[in-house]
Amino acid sequence: MPIKDKQNLETIAENIRSQKDQIVNEIPIPKFQSINITDTLIAWRKELIDVYAESIVSNNDVPIDALESWSVQVSDKLLDLMLPLDIALEEISNYRETISEIIRQEASDTDFSIEDYHKTIVNFNYIVDQAIKLVSKNYMRDFNDTISKARYAVDELSIPLVKVTETVGIIPIIGEIDTNRADQLMKNGLKQGSEEDLECIVIDLSGVNAIDTMVAHQLFKVIESLELIGIQPVLSGIRPDIVQTMVSLGINMSSVRTFNSLHQALNRIEAF
Repeated sequence: MPIKDKQNLETIAENIRSQKDQIVNEIPIPKFQSINITDTLIAWRKELIDVYAESIVSNNDVPIDALESWSVQVSDKLLDLMLPLDIALEEISNYRETISEIIRQEASDTDFSIEDYHKTIVNFNYIVDQAIKLVSKNYMRDFNDTISKARYAVDELSIPLVKVTETVGIIPIIGEIDTNRADQLMKNGLKQGSEEDLECIVIDLSGVNAIDTMVAHQLFKVIESLELIGIQPVLSGIRPDIVQTMVSLGINMSSVRTFNSLHQALNRIEAF
């Protein structure tokens, strides 16, 4: 690159940096109920504008690395404060017009060629687009990770094992059972049953409205697995339609103790 062109680019970058405080304060700070993000947002803006200024004079690898770091910080903070991705996307785009005008003004005041001006604008817009891409990617990755952790926590709570005596535990199931909950039933029953050294686990289905064939098969696998580790499985609250589903699958329930209600099951277990 000719020395003159390089000097023009350095002047543009310096103009962007020198106007940074003015630029970041020109755009209103969005307000959220009970959350003050002014300081955080100002810091984001200043760091982003520094990256934009660097992109004018540097190879794209340098600002891209800086953007990667910036986007990780932003996505982490947004999720921590439970704020939408739109905030970051607006911040990224807000300065496209302002900085493009600084570039245009410098090109007008110097002997910038149309070709050089075009290359500078294209390069700057590329960096802005990369910023949008990176922050979106990191936000969605962190968002999906958060959702997965939340789903796991919900699953853990939705299939609790309650220890009622030294050797007996109950897993009360409320609502629909899908394959995911059936899998969680398996994990909780085996893990907690072993940890608590239980001899019997009562799986209470009183609050279950319906069981399809796939879930019924999964439920029987849970029963078999508990038996294999020496825990006696007991089913309570089984309605006729659930029994019909299991029978239609050819599942042999003759070896499993079943009771009409949890109360009846606990009374009989105590008698045993």
